Amino acid sequence: MKATKWVSTAVALTLMGSVAIGCAKSGETPATSPTGDTKGTAAPAANKPQEIKINFTAEPPVMDSSKTTANAAFTFLNAFNEGLYRADKDGKAAPALAKDFPKISTDGLTYTIDIRDNANWADGQPVKAQDFVYSFKRTLDPATKAQYSFLVAWIKGGEAVTKAKTPEDVKKAQEALGVKAINDKQLEIKLEKPVAFFTGLLAFATFFPQREDFITKAGDKYGAEVDKVIGAGPFTLSKWDHGQTLELVKNEKYWDAANVKLTKATINIVKDTNTGLNLYETDAADLAEINRDQLKLYAGKPDNVPKPELTNSYLMYQTKKVPALANKKIRQALGMAIDRQAYVDTVLANGSVASTGLVPGGTSDGAGGDFRKSAGETQPKFDAAKAKQLLAEGLKEAGLAALPPMKVNADDTETAKKSLEFILAQWKQNLGYEAIANPVPHALRIELSSKKDFEIALSLWGADYNDPMTFLDMWVTGGEFDEGDYSNPQYDALIKQAQTEVDASKRAKALVEAEKILMDDQGVSPLYFRTRAYLKKPNVEGLVLPSFGKEWDLKWVTIK
Repeated sequence: MKATKWVSTAVALTLMGSVAIGCAKSGETPATSPTGDTKGTAAPAANKPQEIKINFTAEPPVMDSSKTTANAAFTFLNAFNEGLYRADKDGKAAPALAKDFPKISTDGLTYTIDIRDNANWADGQPVKAQDFVYSFKRTLDPATKAQYSFLVAWIKGGEAVTKAKTPEDVKKAQEALGVKAINDKQLEIKLEKPVAFFTGLLAFATFFPQREDFITKAGDKYGAEVDKVIGAGPFTLSKWDHGQTLELVKNEKYWDAANVKLTKATINIVKDTNTGLNLYETDAADLAEINRDQLKLYAGKPDNVPKPELTNSYLMYQTKKVPALANKKIRQALGMAIDRQAYVDTVLANGSVASTGLVPGGTSDGAGGDFRKSAGETQPKFDAAKAKQLLAEGLKEAGLAALPPMKVNADDTETAKKSLEFILAQWKQNLGYEAIANPVPHALRIELSSKKDFEIALSLWGADYNDPMTFLDMWVTGGEFDEGDYSNPQYDALIKQAQTEVDASKRAKALVEAEKILMDDQGVSPLYFRTRAYLKKPNVEGLVLPSFGKEWDLKWVTIK
C-alpha cells in the first residue's frame, strides 16, 4: 500500500498513498538532487536563517497514521513523527526510534527490537514499546476503519482482530496478537509468515507509534487540528490553517536533534502552478512543483530537479454499483481508447512514462530483477478502432443502447483538470462517448473513493515498499483498497499464492500472471508512471525527494 499506498496528484499532484522503504530500492533520489545523509548534516552557512518555504499542492487529510491513505498526510507524518526505522537518502531503512536493526529469529518470524533510551515524544515523555503495541492494535481494530490494517495484519493474529465482530471478540483477539512489550524499551513482533521487506515496512507511517493518552484526550479530532497531533520526529507541527498554510518547527526533544539544522518550514497550499512559480521567482518559495510549459524555461538550470517515482496513475471503475462498468469489454474499450503516449507528451511532458502495465518501471520483482522487464507489456495498446468495436460488443452484452453519462472524479489541481480534459476528449473522439468531468478537492476525492461513492475515478498510487505486491494486492476481492469492487477468482488465487510462496522466482512469476489477468480484465486502466518536475533553490542542500512514500524529507536540510 497501498500504502500506502494510497497515491497522489495525478493527475493531481497528490497521491494516495504511501511510503516506505522496502528491500532494495532503485533510484530513490534523482542524481541531480541533493540528498540527505544519515551520517551527518552539512554545517549551515553562518547568519543564514535555517528556514525553508515549500509549495504543496494538496491539503493533507487527517494526519492519523492509522487512518490516512494520502501521500500528503504521510509526508507530514514523516516530518513530525518517526518509526522504528527511517528511510535514508537511498531509501533504505536505517535505525530511527530503534537503537539498531532487529534481531530476527532463524525462521524469519520473530523480530526483537530495542528502542533508543533517548527516544522521546515532542512533549518530553519517553517513547515506549507499549506505544507501538497500542498503535498496531488500534489500526487493526475494526472500529478504527483503517484501510491499511491489512499490512499490520501480517503480524500473527492480526487478521483475527480485523475480522472480530464484537468489542469482546476484538479485545480477545488483540490479547492474542503477536506483538508485545517485553519491557518499556524492548518490543517483540511475531509474524504469520516471513516477510522479506518487513524491516523496511516498519518505516512506513502506518507502523509509527501512537500515544493512547493523547488520542483518548483528542477524541474525534485526533489528527485533524494542530493541537491534536503529536509525534517523536525531527519536527513538530506548529501551525495548520486549513487550506492555506502549515508550519513545522524543529523538535528539540528529538533523539537526533543535533543533526537537524532546519529550524522552520512553512508549507503553503498552492494548487495553481503559475501562482507557485511566481512565489518561487520572488523567493517566497524555495521548492515548487512546475508543469510542462514552465519546465521548458528551466531546462539545464540547477534549479531543475526531476523526481522519478514508483507511482502509477490509473482510472478506477465502480463495477458493482454501475452496471455498464461490470462489463469487461466496456472497461477494455474505455482503457484502449486513450492514447497514453500522447497523454504524457501533451499533458504532462515532465518525464512521466506511458504505462505498459500496472506496476511502474523500477519496481523490484522480489527475485533480484525489475518487475516491468520480467512482465513485459501486459496492458493492451491504444487502438481506437478496436476500442469502438469492444464498446459496441460490450453494450450489447450489457443490454444497453449507449453508455450512460458517467462522472469522472479527479483532484481539482491544474494538472488533474487538464488530465480530465484529455481523457474525456479521447473518449469523445474515439468512442463518441461524452463523460462528465468532476474535479473535487483532494481530500474529498479520497473520501468518495474510500466510500465507493463514484462511477469512474482518476487516481494515483505510490509504492509503500519496493515490491510489486504493493500495487497488486489492492485488487483482491474485498480488499481494503478495491474501491471499484473488481473481482476475479483466478487473480485472487495468484495473489494468495504469491503471499505464501517462499521461492522468490515462483512468487515473482505468480505476480506477473496476476498482472496479466488484471490488465486483460481492465479492472483498472493504468495511464502513466509518474515523474515530477520540481524547482529547488540551489542554496537548499540535503533535501531528499524520495521515489516513494512521501513527497519530501526535510530532516537533513541545510540552507547555504
